[in-house]
Amino acid sequence: MVDLSTFDPNGAGNPNNNIFGLPFEEDEARLVILPVPWEVTVSFGSGTARSAEQLMTASLQVDLFDPAYPEGWKQGFFMREPDKKVLLKSDYLRKEAELYIDYISKGEVVGDNQFMCRTLKEVNEGSAYLNNWVYQQSKAILDSGKLLGLLGGDHSTPLGYMKAIAEKYGEFGIIQIDAHCDLRDAYEGFSYSHASIMYNALKEVPQLKKLVQLGIRDYSLGEHQFIKDNSDRVRTYFDQEIRVRQYEGESFRQIVEEVINQLPDKVYISFDIDGLDPKLCPNTGTPVQGGFETEQVFYLFDKIVKSGKQIIGFDLSEVSTSENGWDANVGARVLFKLCNLMVASNPS
Repeated sequence: MVDLSTFDPNGAGNPNNNIFGLPFEEDEARLVILPVPWEVTVSFGSGTARSAEQLMTASLQVDLFDPAYPEGWKQGFFMREPDKKVLLKSDYLRKEAELYIDYISKGEVVGDNQFMCRTLKEVNEGSAYLNNWVYQQSKAILDSGKLLGLLGGDHSTPLGYMKAIAEKYGEFGIIQIDAHCDLRDAYEGFSYSHASIMYNALKEVPQLKKLVQLGIRDYSLGEHQFIKDNSDRVRTYFDQEIRVRQYEGESFRQIVEEVINQLPDKVYISFDIDGLDPKLCPNTGTPVQGGFETEQVFYLFDKIVKSGKQIIGFDLSEVSTSENGWDANVGARVLFKLCNLMVASNPS
C-alpha cells in the first residue's frame, strides 16, 4: 500500500506523479487506465490518438475531492504510457486510410485500383492486430486483479477489451453515450471502423446481452433499421426522443429510471465524448449539435451505481487534442468521474 501520509490532496498536481497527480505505481493502484493511441479509420477530424499526453497534463488541474465519492482516489488510479509501436502503426495506416477515403468519396471503384485494394487489406489487417493487442493487454490487467478503464483513440479501440471483459464477467450490458449509433457494417469498407464498434460488439461478443444507447442524433437509415430489427438486444434513446419527452412533461429522472431498467446487472460504460454538447468537445472527430451536459451523464451513471448494478468496465474515446487543451480539460474530468464510479461500484 502507498503511504499517503505525506501526500497533500489539496495541493497542486505534481507532474512527477501519475494521472491526476496521484503517487501510485501500477502495482499499487486498484484501477489501471490503458491508453490506446489509434485513429486509423476516423472519418473527419483527427487528434484523438495523441490525447493521452494532453489529458495527463490536464488531469493535474482536477481537484481530487468528488463530493459523491470523496475518497475514491485513495484506492489508486494509474495510467500507462501510450505504446509507441501502436502509435506509429496508427500514424502509418492513417495516412493510407486518408488516401483510400478520398478515393472512394469521389465514387471510384476500389476493385479498379490495385493500390487501393492493398490499402484496404492493410488497414483491415492493422485493425485486427490492434483488436488482438487490446485484448491481450486487457486480459493481463484483468487477470492481475485490477479494475480496468480504456482511453482511446477512436471509438474502434475497445473491442478487444469488451471481449476480455466478457470472458471475465460473463453476460453484461453496455450503456453507450454517443452522438452516433456506430452500428454500421464495415463502414467505408473498414471491417473495424470507428463507426462499426457496436455492430462488431453485438456480432463478436455473445455475452453482450443488451446495448442501450443515449444521445444519438446522427445516424443512417441502415442503422435505424438495424435497431428496429434487433430490438431485443438494442434500445436507442435518440437525443430528439429524450428532448421531446422532457418538453412534454417527463422528468429526466423518469427517463433515467427507464434506462436503468433496460440494463442487466453488469454494466459496461462506453463513452464517446461527442455524446456531449460540442461546446464541451469542439475538436472531437465528428461533432454534432445537441447532446448532453456532463452533469446529466454523471447523474445517469450515479443512478446506475446506486441501483446496485455493477460497473465492470469503461472506455472513454474521441477526446481530441487542441491548441488550448480544452477538450482534454473536459476529458480529464470525465475520466476522473468514471474512475470514481468504477471503484465505488466494486467495493474491495
